Amino acid sequence: MADADDIRHLALALPHVVEIDSEGFDFRVADRGFVWSYPERRPGTPRRIRTDIAVLYVGDEAEKQALLLGEPEVFFTTPAYDGLPLVMLRLGQVSVDRLKELVTDAWRMRAPGSLVGDLDDGGGDPST
Repeated sequence: MADADDIRHLALALPHVVEIDSEGFDFRVADRGFVWSYPERRPGTPRRIRTDIAVLYVGDEAEKQALLLGEPEVFFTTPAYDGLPLVMLRLGQVSVDRLKELVTDAWRMRAPGSLVGDLDDGGGDPST
């Protein structure tokens, strides 16, 4: 099963990715976040950064709902993310291969069109 180190390895293997200094992990392409650690908020307690859960960009509401309904043991959301194309991913519930697909898809949706070709041209290969 996957963990935060796998996220880091996969994200940094993609072209033009930078990791933002944070308590957990936070990856951007062209200043656009595509995967970061979940900032859990519970009433009456300080925010806690969860590195066992990733917030993942999914593109649109239809894809978000498909993931939430199709794999509720893997994906979830909270009211704070209502209306946003983001899901939370329980890293311990996915294989590294599946994580690679999810992280790469999130990168593709957030990277400007001028950068996407760099992935397609072999400018970043998250399998290495």
